[in-house]
Amino acid sequence: MRWLHKTLAAFIRADSGETHHDERVITILSKKQKTMNKTNQLLNTDNRLTNSNLMDLTKKVRAFAPASVGNVTCGFDVLGMALAAPGDEVEAAFNEEGVLRIVEITGDGGVLPLDAKKNTAGIAVQALLDSLDAKEGIDLRVHKNMPMGSGLGSSAASAVAAVVAVNALLGSPLSKHDLMPFTLVAEGSVSGSIHGDNVIPSLLGGIVLLRSYEPLEIVELPIPDSLFCTVVHPDLQIFTKEARGRIPKEVPMKTVLKQMSCLAGFVSGLYQSDYDLISKSLQDHLAEPYRVDLIKGFDEVKKAALAAGALNFGISGSGPSVYSFSNSLDKAENIAQVIQDSFKKIAIGSASYVSKVNQQGAYVIEA
Repeated sequence: MRWLHKTLAAFIRADSGETHHDERVITILSKKQKTMNKTNQLLNTDNRLTNSNLMDLTKKVRAFAPASVGNVTCGFDVLGMALAAPGDEVEAAFNEEGVLRIVEITGDGGVLPLDAKKNTAGIAVQALLDSLDAKEGIDLRVHKNMPMGSGLGSSAASAVAAVVAVNALLGSPLSKHDLMPFTLVAEGSVSGSIHGDNVIPSLLGGIVLLRSYEPLEIVELPIPDSLFCTVVHPDLQIFTKEARGRIPKEVPMKTVLKQMSCLAGFVSGLYQSDYDLISKSLQDHLAEPYRVDLIKGFDEVKKAALAAGALNFGISGSGPSVYSFSNSLDKAENIAQVIQDSFKKIAIGSASYVSKVNQQGAYVIEA
């Protein structure tokens, strides 16, 4: 687990903890000594969180973390967007055994591991506890409200909801931005590589650009007032590792330049609320061409969505969920129906979600 410690050292915030709203950029510094100083300020004199109030065994905290769209078509591994629904919930409570346990998982059909070392919720929370040198025992109850392998950041939502719940249970020693490293560690542990295009928007909300991973720098992008998102999850399953394995390790410079111009155009379109520029820029030259055949009927469904007025049609993360932007709620709802009808024609059921971009991110439901 040496990479975990390296990740924490690189990612823990060491500044004042304030978001630089004028630049809309959050920078995570990577100096080990500053990290230690930051952590020590949060601990009491015997270097442990021993406030008797924290050990109230009757106290429970429940948190929600939303689904997310990774990549947002033109930003492979560097763009992510939070949705209003679906999302996962995690309940955290103290236990007397002094260990971290996942005591219940619902909504997963018995597939996910209860072993905290093998579940993103447990991995993220353990990283948080280690950082704070907190010795309290914690019980987690994970409630899955979205399908696994959906392309909607299912594992990310569990990790995010878990750290938000446990942070609140401990008295909220850290801000949301301080929690980012622990969610990244969890996501990296299950996907094989660290990428924050699901965990970061799920945690913070909005549309997020990850400018750098080491040190971690994120840009919280503006969202036009009339931008709506339609997400449809067809009854198919694609696993991230399989989808990522299809992408070539090297691509021609010409392809890279196309992708760069699309990403720049999309960001510019958001800042200018230019829906035409947003639409033209939402093209994927890096991942989508190698993944479309994993989603039955993709080309036909795309044609139908665009004909219905969608600004774009793309794969959410690794798929199979697909998404479109539009500039009105009526269009967004109609596009959802058109996409579902198109999948139904080829005998594929689906579920749809329509909303504006979720700008709240994860939050505590009950404490």
